Amino acid sequence: MKIEQKISLNAPPDRVWAFLTDPYQVAGCLPGAAITEKVDDRTYLGTITVKVGPVTASYKGKIRFERLDSTQWEAELVGQGQDVKGKGGAEMRMQSRLHPIVGGTEVTVASQVNISGILAQMGRGMIESVSNQIFQQFAAAMQQKLEVGSGQEGAQAAPSEAKQLDALSLGAKAVRQTMGRAVRRLLGGGAEKT
Repeated sequence: MKIEQKISLNAPPDRVWAFLTDPYQVAGCLPGAAITEKVDDRTYLGTITVKVGPVTASYKGKIRFERLDSTQWEAELVGQGQDVKGKGGAEMRMQSRLHPIVGGTEVTVASQVNISGILAQMGRGMIESVSNQIFQQFAAAMQQKLEVGSGQEGAQAAPSEAKQLDALSLGAKAVRQTMGRAVRRLLGGGAEKT
């Protein structure tokens, strides 16, 4: 599955770059995520919990910066994780690039994600919906940190209870949207037959 996102931030590219290449800062803005260990300057171990509809999956895994080009503001990150209950796994390759714009920075993120196990059964539409909502929450949290200029403050702190609850509520919203579309299709299809 390919997922592409763009966001505009009210911060200069060098500051956004420093933020996005610090896994502790990124995890602090990502609902349900935490960095648990630094292996070396480019490799980190961590956890993430994601809820899609009625299913909650927790993964333990590794992320590694495959490429960091600070002159072009381009980064490539590879991640792998296994469900802690042994019910599947996930692999991701993410490329990000920063572009200076008037008043700040535009960030382009392209991810290729492979999911196996119980989450894969939830369907592409629901997974994309939850991914988009998580990305929007991440972007809002990152914007807030960059605007406040908190720097390294709280970089290694665990996600707050509010962020965890927000992440859990995303699954319910995605289920409502998917069910709403299914009901509309069903009713629309039924009306045509009568």
